Amino acid sequence: MLADLEKDKRLFHLFEKLHGDQSDISLPVTSTGAIAFHNKSLNKSQQLAVTAITQNQEITIVHGPPGTGKTTTLIEAVQQLAARGEKIIVCAPSNAAVDNICKGLLAKKINLLRVGNAEKTDKEIFQHTPEGKLNNSKLVKEIRQLKLRAEEFRRMALKYKRGFGKSEREQRSLLFKEVKNIRAEIKQIRNYNEEKLFQEAQVVAGTPIGLYDAGLFKIAFDHVIIDEAGQCIEPLAWCVFSLAPKIVLAGDHLQLPPTVLSSAAMQKGLNRSILELAIDHIKNVNLLDIQYRMKPVIAGFSSAYFYNGLLKSADHLTNEAPHLTFIDTAGSGFNETHGPDGISLQNKGELQIVTKLLEAGNFQPETAAFISPYSGQVSVAKELLPQKMRISTIDSFQGQEKPVIVLSLVRSNDNCEIGFLKDYRRMNVAITRAQQQLIIIGDSATIGADPFYQSVLEYIEKHGAYRTVWEFEVD
Repeated sequence: MLADLEKDKRLFHLFEKLHGDQSDISLPVTSTGAIAFHNKSLNKSQQLAVTAITQNQEITIVHGPPGTGKTTTLIEAVQQLAARGEKIIVCAPSNAAVDNICKGLLAKKINLLRVGNAEKTDKEIFQHTPEGKLNNSKLVKEIRQLKLRAEEFRRMALKYKRGFGKSEREQRSLLFKEVKNIRAEIKQIRNYNEEKLFQEAQVVAGTPIGLYDAGLFKIAFDHVIIDEAGQCIEPLAWCVFSLAPKIVLAGDHLQLPPTVLSSAAMQKGLNRSILELAIDHIKNVNLLDIQYRMKPVIAGFSSAYFYNGLLKSADHLTNEAPHLTFIDTAGSGFNETHGPDGISLQNKGELQIVTKLLEAGNFQPETAAFISPYSGQVSVAKELLPQKMRISTIDSFQGQEKPVIVLSLVRSNDNCEIGFLKDYRRMNVAITRAQQQLIIIGDSATIGADPFYQSVLEYIEKHGAYRTVWEFEVD
């Protein structure tokens, strides 16, 4: 009872901190102290983030821009916490994100239990779910034998037909009672062994809903770590906040926000992530400031526009050629059109340019990804472009990367309307997927009226290659 009261006070205090005017006085760690890091290749900002997590008393934030090794940092932090006997919840808003960090933790020999819908769990991770662990134990044989006994008693009971006497009725009743008792015993055995798995695990991982449904409230956890917190809506976060007194939010609120389909929910602000909310109230923010994915010229615009110039590139990444290209379709007549559904937009002219680039050998399809903000354009691209080429919407491609990225902006109209290209965070995702070469195809007359895209065009003119549609023989 006293513990529940303390938990309620803690959660109320946290809610007030996230929603009220209360100021958070905890600041980022400036020294790594005497931590012996397992991963010797961590950079200074990653080490500071790990140290902040190990010293965390309430809530800390790890801000990980694209390519900065956020997952690597979290894995090191979990290793440090587990080594000192802490019990940890690791979660993310999607099963794919949960499985991704689970694979990294399992590679480090962390005793991990993955909960949730086993059908949505990666095959590689299944053996670390309660179902997978119990299926691989001697318990299976014991339960099978009990089931066979129950089935035998059930068949014996069903042999009795209508018209039998008192003794037969009593016998039948006893047989069905035995069946019920055996089934209860099977359930008890399963529950006991599942509870044992939860108690023994150093880390329990799952989505917020999966963890909530697992009924973990009787287990004492020390830390809750929410990865991809920039895509986790606040109600989901509160599903797990009550599980441990210390919270870590990791992600990037400057990339894509959570997907919320209800317009009413969006109007009430429920499309705002827990990270976006927390970043306004929590001062203990630890920025990972070195990216390892992109050539510096590709990362340069995002660093300047989104990250106040603080995002640096690793020393081994050097600019060697034009890694950044804009192909301008202004004046070409390559206007946007509505797809067969009458809603999603397409621009087949931009796809013709991609075909010409492939024919000229500018890149190999298996090394490249074609991405676009519009699903209609993606649908047409899958019909016209090589199957070896990865083809995806920007939203589906978040968290992924390829040597070459071709970005089709689609919008081309007389009114300079750009629709949800106005969400610049989507563009931050799009332009930070390429490792070696980023090619953007768009109509400067349409997008250039927007200050953000005008800045993009000016950056490419200064640091990259600016080409026009007239360099290509397209219809």
